[in-house]
Amino acid sequence: MSVLKITIMGIDGYLGWPLAMHLFSRGHEVSGVDNFSRRRNVEEIGGHSATPIKPMKMRLKAYEKSSGNKIRFYQGDLIKTGFTEDVIAKERPDCIVHLGEIPSAPYSMIDVDHCNYTQTNNIVGTNNILFAMRKHAQKCHLLKLGTMGEYGTPNVDIPEGFFEIEYRGRKDKLPFPRQPGSWYHLSKVHDTFNIIFACKIWGLASTDIMQGVVHGLMTDEMVNDDLLTRFDFDEVWGTALNRFCAQAVIGHELTPYGKGGQTRGFIALRDSIECMTITAENPPADGEYRVFNQFDETYSVNELAKHVVSVGEEFGLDAKIWSIENPRVEKEEHYYNPDHERLPSLGFKPVHSLDAELRRTIPKLIQYRDRIEEKKGVIMPSVKWRG
Repeated sequence: MSVLKITIMGIDGYLGWPLAMHLFSRGHEVSGVDNFSRRRNVEEIGGHSATPIKPMKMRLKAYEKSSGNKIRFYQGDLIKTGFTEDVIAKERPDCIVHLGEIPSAPYSMIDVDHCNYTQTNNIVGTNNILFAMRKHAQKCHLLKLGTMGEYGTPNVDIPEGFFEIEYRGRKDKLPFPRQPGSWYHLSKVHDTFNIIFACKIWGLASTDIMQGVVHGLMTDEMVNDDLLTRFDFDEVWGTALNRFCAQAVIGHELTPYGKGGQTRGFIALRDSIECMTITAENPPADGEYRVFNQFDETYSVNELAKHVVSVGEEFGLDAKIWSIENPRVEKEEHYYNPDHERLPSLGFKPVHSLDAELRRTIPKLIQYRDRIEEKKGVIMPSVKWRG
C-alpha cells in the first residue's frame, strides 16, 4: 500500500477527527481544514456535545503526544475561494475527503436564513474545491460525503448512484432520481450534479459516498478522553438514535416521531471510518465518478428505540418509549431496499453491530450524564417542516 497525502475538509467534526487519526494509523500523511462552524451552530440552538470536546490546538497536541503524529491544520472557510485554493495548492493532496458541510436537515428548515446559509456553505464550498483541484491537483481523488437522504424513500430498490432505464424503446444509464426531504438534502443533490459535471469536463476523479446514519462514539485511536469525537443529542444536530441514547441516560421517555416506521440505513462509526479508508486507498480512474452506498443494517425508528431500551437495561436504565407528533413532512411507512455492494467488493466487512456500539456508547454517556441533563431542554422538537 502506497502512502497517500490526504486532506480532510471538516477535520474538527464527528467523522473528520476520528478519520484523521485512523488514516495516520494506516501510515498516511494527513492535513485538515475547519472553520469550527459545527461548534458555533450547535451553540446557536442552545446545545453542546455530550462529550466535552477540546479546542483544536489542544486536540492536536493530545494526539501528537499519544501517537507521535503531527497533523497539519488550516483554519478557514471553504466558501472563501482564495483560502481553499491556497490550501490545495500548498498540500497538493492525493485525496481530499470532503466532510466540510453543514449536515443538518432541521437546521436548514428553520427559516430562509438557515436555508440559504446551508446551501451557500455546501454548494459554494464544494465548487471551490472542484475548481482548486482542476488548477492545482487534477490527479487528486475527491472523496465526497453524500447522504442516502438524497434518494428519499422511493417505492423501488435504490441502486448505487445509477440505473439502467428503457423508455419508448430506447435504453440509457442515468443517475437514479433524487427525492430529497429538506433544504439540506437538496444542497447535497446539487453537489452530486456539480461533481458529475466536473468529472465529465475536467477529467477529475470522485467517489460520492451516500452514507447512512452513523452511530457510535469511540474508535480504537481514542486512547483517552482528550481525543473523543463529538456526540450531539439536540433536536437539530442529533440523530434519532443519539437523542434516544441521551434520553435513556437522563430518564426521559424515548420519543420516536409519528408512527415510527421511518426506515434508514445505519453504520457504526468504526465501520464508517473503515469504509472511507478503503475508498481512499482504492481510488477511481481519471475522469470517473462513482457512487458507494455506505451502510450496514436497516432499522425503523421504532426498532432503534427498542434496541436502546434493551441495551440500556444492561446498564441499569429503565427507558420507556413515548411516540410524539412528527414535525417533519416524510413517509412514515414505506419500502426501503438500497443496494450496497461496491464497498464489500473492495474488501469491506462490517463488524460492529448496533447493539455492540450501544454497549460502548451508553456507558460513556452515563459518565457525562450531567452534560446531557444541562441541555435536556433542546432534545424535544421545535423546528417544523410546515412552519
